[in-house]
Amino acid sequence: MAFLDISWQTFRPEEGFYTSETATPQPLPIRTFAPVGYEPRYAYPLLVFLHGHGGNEEQILRLAPRVSRRNYVAIGLRGPVCLGTNRKGSLGFSWGDSSQLPMIEDYLLGAIQETRRNYHIHSERIFLAGYGEGATLAYRMGLEFPDRIGGVIALNGHMPREDRPLLRLPEVRSLHAFIGHGIANSVVPLSMACEDYRLLWSAGLDVEMHRYPTTHRLHKDMLRDVNRWIITRFTDV
Repeated sequence: MAFLDISWQTFRPEEGFYTSETATPQPLPIRTFAPVGYEPRYAYPLLVFLHGHGGNEEQILRLAPRVSRRNYVAIGLRGPVCLGTNRKGSLGFSWGDSSQLPMIEDYLLGAIQETRRNYHIHSERIFLAGYGEGATLAYRMGLEFPDRIGGVIALNGHMPREDRPLLRLPEVRSLHAFIGHGIANSVVPLSMACEDYRLLWSAGLDVEMHRYPTTHRLHKDMLRDVNRWIITRFTDV
């Protein structure tokens, strides 16, 4: 994108977690994971992690090195509604209702732009990875911006049931989707994920679904399969 600077050409971060903020209109947190052996000449895929109800950007981004320590730059974002202190003693957040969407859109796109200023990101390899409530947001943003988002990764979540975004054909057919769901999930029943799969498949998306022996908790194989799914579709990863 022409308006981005090229500071990533000399930036060589060590592997680990970093904290920054969006620039405008109001500073919002961006938690970043830089991969081991970061090479500024290589255009990395970007994983944007969106936490579940009661989670936060710090907690959800801990999944990034479990997907791969080497293959991706990753960021975690924070929902706009504070729910207070969770069971682990840290602040928990929600993505709120539809009234929050304009602000969330600006936050998401601004965070991606800010990350691309500092890291060499492949413009066609940007994935939204959401857990629970965050998966619903990932679906919504991916379907709203199929020209900016390469794929949606929905882990134990579902598509929006209210104010559902339109499947804008043929633009949306460029979107890829990975659905990972627990077969004993009582929070988001497996039947909802299966319905989402059928809807996306009938709309012409490249969609893949995996079932796991778990409840609403993430299964360790989900993250392994996410890495494998991206690699098999984008061979330059």
